[in-house]
Amino acid sequence: MKHIILFLALSSTILFSSCEGPEGPPGEPGGLVYGQVFEANVDFDYDAISLTFISPFVTFPIEVFESDVILAYRFEGTETVNGEVVDIWSPLPRSLFYQDGTSDIFEYSFNHTYFDAQFVIDGNFDLTTIHPDFLDNQIFRIAVIPAEFAKTTLSMEELLKVLDINPTDIERISI
Repeated sequence: MKHIILFLALSSTILFSSCEGPEGPPGEPGGLVYGQVFEANVDFDYDAISLTFISPFVTFPIEVFESDVILAYRFEGTETVNGEVVDIWSPLPRSLFYQDGTSDIFEYSFNHTYFDAQFVIDGNFDLTTIHPDFLDNQIFRIAVIPAEFAKTTLSMEELLKVLDINPTDIERISI
C-alpha cells in the first residue's frame, strides 16, 4: 500500500508540475515614457484686482496624475535654419524687456492644477499699456510628463524627440 501511495504522489507531482497553459501576449517593452503634449491658443484679459493679464483656464484633455510634471512653452515665432523653417519655443516662465531704454519688464508664467492651467502676464509697470500683439492669439504648448523623466530642463524639440511626438500630431485645444 505504501508503494501505491508513493507511486501516486510522484506521478501526480510530475503530471501537475509539467503542465503549462498557452503563452500570453508579449508585454510592452520597458522604459516607455507616457508623456503628452498639447497646444492652446489664448487671448489674455486684464484682471483689475491682481493688476495682471490672465488667460481663460485651459482644461487638460488627458488624465494628469499627482506625480506628473507640467511644463509650458510659448511660441516666439519661426526661423529658417539650413533652408528649413522651424518653430521657436521658450519655456515658461519667460521675462521680456518691454521698451528699449526703460526698466519695464513683464513675464509670461502659468499656474496649474491636475485638471487645467492658466497663463498669466505680470510686470513691474502699468500692464494696460502692453501692445495687443503680446496679449492676443498667444500659442502655448503644455507638456505633461512623468516625474521620473522630468529631472532635467528640455527644449521643446528635445522633449518632442524623447517622447517620440510629431509636432503635427499635437492636439489643439479650443478654449
